[in-house]
Amino acid sequence: MSENMVPPEGVNVTKPNSARMYDFLLGGSHNFEVDRRAAEDMQQIFPDAAFYARSNRAFLGRVVRYLIDAGIEQFLDLGSGIPTVGNVHEIALERRPGARVAYVDHEPVAVRHARHVIGDDEDRVTITEADIRRPDEVLDAPGVRDLLDFSRPVAVLAVGVLPFVPGDEAAAVMAQYRDRTAPGSYAAVSHLSRIGMTEEQMAAGLEIMRRTPTPEQPRTPEEVRDLLPGYTIVEPGVVPVPQWRPDREPTEDEISRSNCYGAVGHRA
Repeated sequence: MSENMVPPEGVNVTKPNSARMYDFLLGGSHNFEVDRRAAEDMQQIFPDAAFYARSNRAFLGRVVRYLIDAGIEQFLDLGSGIPTVGNVHEIALERRPGARVAYVDHEPVAVRHARHVIGDDEDRVTITEADIRRPDEVLDAPGVRDLLDFSRPVAVLAVGVLPFVPGDEAAAVMAQYRDRTAPGSYAAVSHLSRIGMTEEQMAAGLEIMRRTPTPEQPRTPEEVRDLLPGYTIVEPGVVPVPQWRPDREPTEDEISRSNCYGAVGHRA
C-alpha cells in the first residue's frame, strides 16, 4: 500500500517524517520511500529502532488499560501518529464503551488515515490536525473542546512525542495541559533515553533525525520526571517502559533494548 500512496496536497515527501518513519518501524504501510530510507538508515546504526517503537506502543496500551481501570473515561492523545494495531480508542472503548478519545497530530498523513479508521464514530473519537506545542489552540479546537469535558478528569497522553519538543519547552507545554485539566486527571509520558545503545549510536541516530522537520533529543530519567510538573508519579515511577506495570516480567535484554523511559502522573 505504501508504494501506491498519493501524498495529501501540501505534504512534502522530499524529507523524511518522524511519524511516517515510526509507522514503518511498527510495520505500517502509511509511509513513503524517503521515510523508509531514513528508517532503514536508523536501523543500520541502531538495530533496536523497531524494538523501541514496539516498546512504546506496548507501554501505551498498558497505560490506557491502567487508566480505564482507575476510572478515566476521557483521553487526549498528543502526537498520536498514524493509527496502527492497539489504538487508544480501540482499547478504551472495549473496556469502557462510554469512553471518549481525542487524537491530535500535525502530520497530514496521520490525520487523514485516522479519519478513515475512525469512520462514523465521531461522537466518541475525533482527530484534530494541530501542533501539540500550542496547547490553547489544541484545547480550543472543536474536535477536542466539543468531545472532552475538562471539568471532569482527563488523561493527557504524550507517548514518544516529547523528544521532538526542545529544551524546557516540553515541561512548559505539559504544564499548560495540566492547568486545563480537572483534579483527578492523569498524564503519561514516554521518552527516548540511552539505556543499551552506545553514545555513538545515539549521536548517529540524532543526526538522521536532523534530516526531518522534527529533530529529536534524548532525556535522562530525571529529565523525564521533570516533564510531569505538578503531578504525583504513580508506581512504579519513572522506569524503562518494559518495566512499567508489565504483563510479564521483562528480561534485562528487553529493558536494555527499549532505550525509553516512561511514567504516569496523577493530578490530585
